[in-house]
Formats: sequence, structure tokens, C-alpha cells
Amino acid sequence: MNATRDVIVDLSELTFADPSLMIDLACLAQRLRANGVTLWLAHPQPNVRTLIETVGLHRLPAVRVNDGAKPALT
Repeated sequence: MNATRDVIVDLSELTFADPSLMIDLACLAQRLRANGVTLWLAHPQPNVRTLIETVGLHRLPAVRVNDGAKPALT
């Protein structure tokens, strides 16, 4: 992946996610980080946000979670 700008994944309509999605997002974030790019997870539903936090995806250096309180990109 040769992204040159931050990547935003809109999770607002995702009502279910399992750990395999979190693994895929973590792998994507790792590939993006190699290019200095951040993965933004935008507007996750509460249950998806809980899963993100449970598996620690939000702690990865290239991952940011936007819950709607702040703009996705500043």
C-alpha cells in the first residue's frame, strides 16, 4: 500500500465487528505507519468502540479513533 495521506475508515454504519476485523485493521495500520500515514477509525458504534478498546487497537502508534466529538483530521 502506497498511501501518502491519512486513511479514514468510516465505521458509523458498522453494527457488528469481531476480532478478525481488528487484526485486519491492525495489519493495515502497520503497513500505513511504514509510510508515515495514520489510520483514522471514524464514528464507531459503542459496541465496536468497546471492541477496539478491548483488543487495544486504539493504542497502536498509527491508529486514531474519532468518536465524533472532534474533527477526524486536525
